[in-house]
Amino acid sequence: MKRQRPPRSSFPSFRAVLTPLVLLAASTLALQAQAVGRLADVTVIDRSTGATLPLYYHRGEYWVAGQYGAKYAISVRNKLGERVLAVTAVDGVNVLNGETAAWDQTGYVFSPWQQYQVTGWRKSSSEVAAFEFSALGDSYAGRTGRPGNVGVIGVALFRERLPEPVAQAAPAGPARAERAEREADAPANLKSAPQSGAGRSALADQSSSAAEASAGLEGMARRAPSPPSAALPAPKLGTGHGARETSVISHTSFARLQSQPNEVIRIRYDSRENLVASGVIREPVAHNPVPDPFPQSGNASYVPDPPLRRY
Repeated sequence: MKRQRPPRSSFPSFRAVLTPLVLLAASTLALQAQAVGRLADVTVIDRSTGATLPLYYHRGEYWVAGQYGAKYAISVRNKLGERVLAVTAVDGVNVLNGETAAWDQTGYVFSPWQQYQVTGWRKSSSEVAAFEFSALGDSYAGRTGRPGNVGVIGVALFRERLPEPVAQAAPAGPARAERAEREADAPANLKSAPQSGAGRSALADQSSSAAEASAGLEGMARRAPSPPSAALPAPKLGTGHGARETSVISHTSFARLQSQPNEVIRIRYDSRENLVASGVIREPVAHNPVPDPFPQSGNASYVPDPPLRRY
């Protein structure tokens, strides 16, 4: 039975162009300590300090604490030796085209092992409007009438469908017999040599992709319930449409291995005050000493020794 293959994307994807500034924005150690993802490391960066925001895991969700007015970036590092497509969304909105996010939309294409920081809403091939934490009403999603999914960052990762090798015609006559004789004399381990690493990984991902993608970008609204707004000490955070910045990209094409993502990464965010109030962040409890009704009782009533001599 012939396997149906997903069609090649009819729209251009984007390949991020790295600069030295981008490469220095986050250290490898920080990515390893605070990253989410199997095919790629995804982190959230505070752009004012260059630090990776700590991740908190609570009831099946990853969270970061943002600060009102602070600029941030979504850092993605491809962990594979092949290209991947990252369809990226903030607050349920595609960061490249501004549409309500879905898996089949355009995204960033990452070369093998490449790292790049997505710093804002894409305005052109050379400019973005910076991501910055804002009040829900000032968020880009809220201002465009889509506040339902404010407070979540999503990255849907697709592996690439590579061209199939061209089949070679079998040799005829004596050549075929000679090849059969050579194969019969070859060691058994060479006959059963496995496929290439890329081939094995691609086949394994196809069997598990449906379960991994069940909580994808289109299902961001079905997230874990949050406490009522009245119970939170601060307004809920969103992502605003900040100042224009230079960010250069180029266009490329990308054929997806399958129609559903191979992996979907979701990171939720809110202010630290709200995350503490909702139990996501657990601050240490101060242990105050038990008060003593007679604090001077039990002290010796004799003459104490003088201080030691200095000479």
